[in-house]
Amino acid sequence: MAVVHFDAVQKVYPNGFEAVKPASFYIEDGEFVVLVGPSGCGKSTMLRMIAGLEEISNGVLQIGDRVVNDIDPADRDIAMVFQNYALYPHMSVRNNIGYGLKNRAVPRDVIAAKVDEAAKMLNLSDYLDRKPSQLSGGQRQRVAMGRAIVRDPALFLFDEPLSNLDAKLRNQMRIEIKALQRRLGVTSVYVTHDQVEAMTMADRIIVMNGGVIEQIGTPSEIYQSPASTFVASFMGAPPMNLLEVTRADTGLRLADQILPLDLPDTGAELILGIRPEDIIPDPNGPFSIMVDIVEELGAHRLLHGRLGDQSVTVHVPKDYTVAEGVLRFAMPIEVLSFFDAASGQRVSR
Repeated sequence: MAVVHFDAVQKVYPNGFEAVKPASFYIEDGEFVVLVGPSGCGKSTMLRMIAGLEEISNGVLQIGDRVVNDIDPADRDIAMVFQNYALYPHMSVRNNIGYGLKNRAVPRDVIAAKVDEAAKMLNLSDYLDRKPSQLSGGQRQRVAMGRAIVRDPALFLFDEPLSNLDAKLRNQMRIEIKALQRRLGVTSVYVTHDQVEAMTMADRIIVMNGGVIEQIGTPSEIYQSPASTFVASFMGAPPMNLLEVTRADTGLRLADQILPLDLPDTGAELILGIRPEDIIPDPNGPFSIMVDIVEELGAHRLLHGRLGDQSVTVHVPKDYTVAEGVLRFAMPIEVLSFFDAASGQRVSR
């Protein structure tokens, strides 16, 4: 197992494009860290720099007690699981799992023992003599994971491994990967664009946007205290409501109501953020939403409507009904977030 240390690591391509701006952070020994962000944000480039598949332009990358900037991928003691499984179609599951060990001239009896152990761990024992074409997508992903496990690496790298699976199977595999990582205790870095995967799997999340790290924190920290409007809108399903407010003598004006809050007056315009589940339906509440759409989700409902001329989403119980299309509500002040409208950065209260 190993720690990973980024010290001002940067990636600039020959054409001048800066894919990853200087980034510094630690990944602790045995930690499961998820890199999340939209396409093109630099998360896969960062993973590939850890793997040695991309050269580092500037800065220092350390795995364990070694600086690995100039160390070949094969010598970094890592194992990588890819989106497309990368299995050999002509080989059996047994040979696919053990292929890397065979290339390293590991004795046959050792390979057989390690393959059997990994197959048992991944519920693949009954499929060892099948070819990849005879397996489901989830089983193929387990084979790819088994090939990584038998190497006993110091570091697991996952590059969007569940993207090709259907929604139900993704949910199942999320649980299996997290449980397996806990069991093995191996430091793991996982790349995804799916914020649900990030929230449900990570010990800590690194949110990226345009080559910049927007925030690093636990899922709870990221969700409850987003560092920017980007994080607030990207993390969460549905995302945080972001509403324009203006300053008034006695607080902040939202629509036709005043919130009795005294924030530091920096001269900047403000954005108020509130999670849909933190909006409290209240017949006597000071605010009202004109509800346009009710989204039925089984266990709960989402109400989509307008507060003045601003869009708002509210999370309510499955049996909650709205009278005449108007929802009156209250907002607990302690759950509100505020952001600088120009920079998008969180404003301290």
